[in-house]
Amino acid sequence: MAGSAAGGAQDPDTIPGSRGSVRARDLGMTPFGERVRRLRRERNLLLKDMAAHLGVSSAYLSALERGERGKPTWTLIQGVIQYFNIIWDEADELARLADLSDPRVKIDTASTTPRRTLLANRLAREIGTLTDEEVEALLLVLDQAQDRCRRAAPAERSPVLAPEEALLSV
Repeated sequence: MAGSAAGGAQDPDTIPGSRGSVRARDLGMTPFGERVRRLRRERNLLLKDMAAHLGVSSAYLSALERGERGKPTWTLIQGVIQYFNIIWDEADELARLADLSDPRVKIDTASTTPRRTLLANRLAREIGTLTDEEVEALLLVLDQAQDRCRRAAPAERSPVLAPEEALLSV
């Protein structure tokens, strides 16, 4: 069972009364911070060494991993990619996670429908009560909407090539 150690004993790191398998050390972590910490630990690298390589303090890097800092800068993201020597899809995924790692999100619903405003407000208010399974279900709905938009985008694109595309097609 999630949050339980073998033999039914409660995992000491799990938040009492939490819904799902929430660990105290994971609360507040951003997707980018979680991935950076995992990459660093998988490679047995010290936070202080990574911070020195990136030209930031250990305190800043630790806070970034824990989600106590906003989105990292493009320069820092590139430094992390270079530090871990990751390329292509993994580098793109790390940059995407950085873009999705603002711990204090604001959603502007001024030009949307009342139902969309209701959704944004309820999500902001109730996100902490959702189970891991409910969060995954909502993410799946959003992934499906994103895929639908990506499939529709090429059909909406004009058949006329932009000047830079015309040069590349020659």
